Amino acid sequence: MTEPLDTGAVRAQVDVFRKHISELREEIAKSIVGNREVVDGVLTCILAGGHALLEGVPGLGKTSLVRTLSEVLSLSFSRVQFTPDLMPADILGTTVIDESKAGGRAFEFRKGPIFANIVLADEINRATPKTQSALLEAMQEHRVSVGRQTFVLEEPFVVLATQNPLEMEGTYPLPEAQLDRFFFKLHVPFPNREELHGIIDRTTGGAQPALKAVLHREEILQMQALVRQVPVARHVQDYGIRLVQATHPEGPDAPDVAKRFVRYGSSPRGAQALLLAAKIRALIDGRFAASVDDVRGAAHAALRHRVLLNFEGEAEGVKTDQVIDALLKSTPEGKTGG
Repeated sequence: MTEPLDTGAVRAQVDVFRKHISELREEIAKSIVGNREVVDGVLTCILAGGHALLEGVPGLGKTSLVRTLSEVLSLSFSRVQFTPDLMPADILGTTVIDESKAGGRAFEFRKGPIFANIVLADEINRATPKTQSALLEAMQEHRVSVGRQTFVLEEPFVVLATQNPLEMEGTYPLPEAQLDRFFFKLHVPFPNREELHGIIDRTTGGAQPALKAVLHREEILQMQALVRQVPVARHVQDYGIRLVQATHPEGPDAPDVAKRFVRYGSSPRGAQALLLAAKIRALIDGRFAASVDDVRGAAHAALRHRVLLNFEGEAEGVKTDQVIDALLKSTPEGKTGG
C-alpha cells in the first residue's frame, strides 16, 4: 500500500520547480531574444532526460541558445561540427599509445566531445550515417563502448542537434529510427520585427551581458526526479495513447487524414514523450497532476518527427503539423473515470 502524499512538501517542491524555471527563463532572455516556445521545449527535453532536434535556417540563434543553456545551467558543454569527413572516433574518442617518462608504453583512452552534459551536434545531417549512428547509440544507451571498455556518460546527458531544412545537397538525412530517439523536434521560427530590433540592438551595440549560472547539476537531477513523480490520471494517459494510435493509418480508429496522408505513425516513444512533457508542463504551471491539455500542448513537438507522410501527402505539400492538428481535433478527450 502506497503512503499518502505530503501535500505540503509536494507544494513546496512544485514552488521551487517553478522558481527555477522562472529564473532560467529570465537569465536566458538576457542573451536570447524571443523564441519562448523553443526555449521551453529545450528545457523540457533536459528535464525529461531526452534530446532535442532543432530545425531552422542559418542565423536564427540555434547554436547561441545551446551555448547559453550550458552557461545558465552550469553544465559541461561541447560542440561537434558535423561534416562529411567526421569519423566516429572524433565524437567518441580514441585509444592512443601513451609513453611514460620511464620509457614504458600503455594504451590510454582519450575521451571525445561526447563526454559532456550538453553536446551540441551542429548540422547533424551533414555527417555520414556511420558517424550519426555513433552519436545516436550514445544518446540511447547513455554510454560509450570503445574496444572492450564501456564508459558511462555522466547525467544529465543531453544532445541538442541542429539541422538546416533548406540545403539538402551534401547531407545525409537522419533515418526514421534515429529520428525517433529525439524527444522533441523543435522548429526555430524567423523572428518578428520587434524581435529583430532586439537582436540588432544587442549584437551591434556594446558588450554582451554576462550570464550567471542559475542551476547546478544536483538541482537539475532533483527536478528530473520530481518530474517522474507527477501523477497522470488514467483518462489522461489513455488520451495520449489514443492520440498516438490515431497516427497509424492502418489502425481501426485512424481518422481520414491519417489514412490518406500518413505512411507510418508514431512509435511508443511518442507516447512516452507526450506524457513526460505533459508532466513538465503541469509543474511549470504550478500543478502536480498532468491534464489532457498538457498532452495536447506537447503533441506537435513530440510527434512531428515520428509521423511519416506518404507520397500523396508529400505531393500535395501537406505539413506534418497540419496532420497533427487534424488528429487533435478528431481524437475525443474521453471520460474522466479510470
